[in-house]
Amino acid sequence: MGKKRCLVTGGAGFIGSHIVGLLVAQGHSVAVVDDLSSGKREYLPDEVTLYEADICYDLESIFEKEHPQIVFHHAAQVSVSVSVREPEMDAQLNILGSINLLEYCRKYNVERVVYASSGASYGEPESLPLVEEGSTYGVSPYGISKYVVERYLYYYRYQFGIDFVALRYANVYGPRQDPHGEAGVASIFCEHLLKGKEALIYGDGQQTRDFVFVEDVASANIAAMDADIDAAIFPAFNVSTQIQTNINTIFDLIAKHAGSTQKPIYADPRPGDVLHSCLSNQKIKKHLNWSPEFNADEGLRRTVEFFKDKINSEE
Repeated sequence: MGKKRCLVTGGAGFIGSHIVGLLVAQGHSVAVVDDLSSGKREYLPDEVTLYEADICYDLESIFEKEHPQIVFHHAAQVSVSVSVREPEMDAQLNILGSINLLEYCRKYNVERVVYASSGASYGEPESLPLVEEGSTYGVSPYGISKYVVERYLYYYRYQFGIDFVALRYANVYGPRQDPHGEAGVASIFCEHLLKGKEALIYGDGQQTRDFVFVEDVASANIAAMDADIDAAIFPAFNVSTQIQTNINTIFDLIAKHAGSTQKPIYADPRPGDVLHSCLSNQKIKKHLNWSPEFNADEGLRRTVEFFKDKINSEE
């Protein structure tokens, strides 16, 4: 694999910064575009150039200077509930911002775009595990916007020859995830249990999700960077463990690693929450030769350690 000039949008964020770290470790040249609305400069290696910019606006000088060969596109509005409240804002950033980025990719002859899509594109599951060729009737503006960009990527490949890979993430968790606002349940549990705060489980905790560790997600992006993919298939791939883990189990594992004897508080189920979710990973195993390396126990141990260190540094 040759060394590449890479640009990572949203590269100072939770998932993006892990991708940046892997790229740097492999010797690639890396620049980051991030408006720092949720990302943090301290998550980036010192040698990485950070452009504090919004993908909806002028990126000409960045592309002119960096001339990236590969663009990893992670900048996005990522909250489902915000997308429901403000669908126009969600579309502005996730769809129009992506089109703006793709126009620069076209102009500067980017070879491939690796795009952070979402399992939310599938909507209500008809059967599990969800497969890439299944229904993509998203039931939130966020899920819709993520899928719409996949179709724009296909257009830019068809019309201008820009290659792409769309990665549909399951429930990603791990170090650097924001435990505030609408964040992953694992990071919320970590912070609450380590601080002795009440931890809520909505419903009976038997609902399941496909939890995939952020370092596995980063490695999937690296696999997507150079993979030789059959042009006859639509290059969208689930990034998942294909394992259903219930919320009670996640709570118990975090409590174990946090050394907490605290019990959860059960609250009414949230309207609209899917009861069970699981994404097939057979297609990505076959075409990208990627498999997850971390089980929930080890991934959550590493996540708890991160939050321990974070809380200790704040005291």
